Amino acid sequence: MRIGVIIGTVVATRKCESMVGNKLLLTQPVNIKREAIGEPFVAVDAVGAGVGDFILYATGTASRNSVQKPKSSIDASIIGIVDNVDIHPDVLEEK
Repeated sequence: MRIGVIIGTVVATRKCESMVGNKLLLTQPVNIKREAIGEPFVAVDAVGAGVGDFILYATGTASRNSVQKPKSSIDASIIGIVDNVDIHPDVLEEK
């Protein structure tokens, strides 16, 4: 699992039959400080996330297992909406 922020939606009127009914969201990977890292990508929403939500996402086989149709062509899915993150201050201190 990794963390990200939903930055937009994707509408595809024509798509693979196994994808019909799935909401597609543009996801920006972020670090623990919520700073953007890497390139945005499209993920299938399995939990009802929306723009601006801080989320957990999975990629590969784990992402396909989170949707109703596990044999679909899914590479990334949103599997949780993060409410809070607590990190011990000593872990973040620079050495």
